[in-house]
Amino acid sequence: MKKISLKNGVFITFEGGEGSGKSSQIKLLDSKLNKLDYETILTREPGGTAGAEAIRHVILSGSAEKLGADVEAMLFSAARSDHVEKVIRPALKSNKIVLCDRFYDSTRVYQGVTSSVDMEFLYSLERIACDDVWPDLTLILDLSVEEGMKRANARRSEDTVPDRFEKEDMQAQEIRREAFQKIAEKEPERCKLIDASGSEKQVAKRIWEVVEPLLERKSAKNG
Repeated sequence: MKKISLKNGVFITFEGGEGSGKSSQIKLLDSKLNKLDYETILTREPGGTAGAEAIRHVILSGSAEKLGADVEAMLFSAARSDHVEKVIRPALKSNKIVLCDRFYDSTRVYQGVTSSVDMEFLYSLERIACDDVWPDLTLILDLSVEEGMKRANARRSEDTVPDRFEKEDMQAQEIRREAFQKIAEKEPERCKLIDASGSEKQVAKRIWEVVEPLLERKSAKNG
């Protein structure tokens, strides 16, 4: 059966705090779209390319932390530029749906809000890294910090240590949650705040209620 093609593709990003369920929900959406015959690309940040995955290891291991938040932000930007040029842009040009686990909103929150990197500096890095590739829709999964950390700890195996960001205290996690909420309030056309409490099935239904109208609009426009 021929796959459904959407002209210029669709770019959807997933955001949220630790344990909010992004990784699970992005896979569920990918599976649903595939069953409906849409062509998709599932990717993540930092990562998505060999170079970006190497940078991901440096950042999440904590090796870059001692270099300072500004340098960490530049590393994220370098990884993002490679990711955009080698994965995201080509997929959109091929009329595919790109599903990305984290994008620049995470940099705004993790480096900008909780690490106090100048926001104008981050915006400049965004413009360089993204050029003309920007999300059509950003799904921000919102969950209480207590529940998020409970989930994050439950999914981690006994021999796995928390990454660079999971190990930070509850206060930092709460500040990030509020920062993501503010992004959703500031950019309501692009960002949709999704209640991430409840079962995976319940959250997936809330996400689909937002994604389906976007695909319908894209299909109508292409037609």
